[in-house]
Amino acid sequence: MRRREFIAGLGAAAAHWPSAMRAQQPTLPVVGLINGGTRDEISARLLVAFRTGLGEFGYVDRQNVSIEYHYLDGQFDRLPALLADLIRRPVAVIATPGTTAAALAAKSATATIPVVFSVGDDPVRLGLVASLARPGGNATGLNNFFNEASPKRLGLLHELVPTTNHVAVLVNPSNMVNAEATLQRVQDAARSISLVIDILKASTSQEIEDVFAALARGQARALFVANDVFFASRRVQLVTLATRLGIATAFTDRVSVEIGGLMSYGSDVGEMYRQTGAYTGQILKGAKPADLPVVQSTKFEFVINMQTARALGIQVPPGILASADVVIE
Repeated sequence: MRRREFIAGLGAAAAHWPSAMRAQQPTLPVVGLINGGTRDEISARLLVAFRTGLGEFGYVDRQNVSIEYHYLDGQFDRLPALLADLIRRPVAVIATPGTTAAALAAKSATATIPVVFSVGDDPVRLGLVASLARPGGNATGLNNFFNEASPKRLGLLHELVPTTNHVAVLVNPSNMVNAEATLQRVQDAARSISLVIDILKASTSQEIEDVFAALARGQARALFVANDVFFASRRVQLVTLATRLGIATAFTDRVSVEIGGLMSYGSDVGEMYRQTGAYTGQILKGAKPADLPVVQSTKFEFVINMQTARALGIQVPPGILASADVVIE
């Protein structure tokens, strides 16, 4: 009887082995990646670059790290609830490539979980780090200079469309950090070259439609699109409406020019995501954000779409054409 009882007990214990073994398996570290735009083909390509950076330090999604992808669709009011959930669990790292509002919100929400950012303005001025060389807190990352390059981008647009002294500037009022930084720099630059700036605002697709209705009634024949993930996610709509009205456009990213925008000037977005992934990997390996210096973008691309220029009747000056890094025919 004792032998039968022993065997029966052994069988009962064996039935629980799989769940017990699962419980003992190590939990993968979680990276909460916040994208301010939408889940689309462009986002997918950029996330490949992020995973490439992670891979440089031996991390592969679903093997030894778990990446959670969160898309704000331009609705930055969703940040508090999202960050509260990430912090409550907590995740190992919060990554916010290209979304300054998310970086600031994350830095404000937690002083312990590492935050890896990529922002378009000086992170010291924004209060994200104590210094570029020694960030000193729980945040570090990349300055891509998108906002700081706004005067250069406006100047190039003016050289391409010298016949107009009116330029419309499109900003997203729900992303005030980027909007204010852009307007301050663009307005200062416009005064220096005697341009009149018309400020237009949109944070939804319908408001973009309304913006172009206003452009059709106004004097501006050129549109400067602010650095903003919402506008990046609506690039097809922006280019389509601009083409319909014969409006010259200036963007921060090359993709918008490839699909028909007139020009762009900015740093390499793919490299920005790769570097964000690489720093995330270093932190997962044990590096402290306080000791990882802020990386500053050094490569900027000036891209012109000549087919669009011809359609708009724009004669591109030879000097401007020669200075372009990429000319799309």
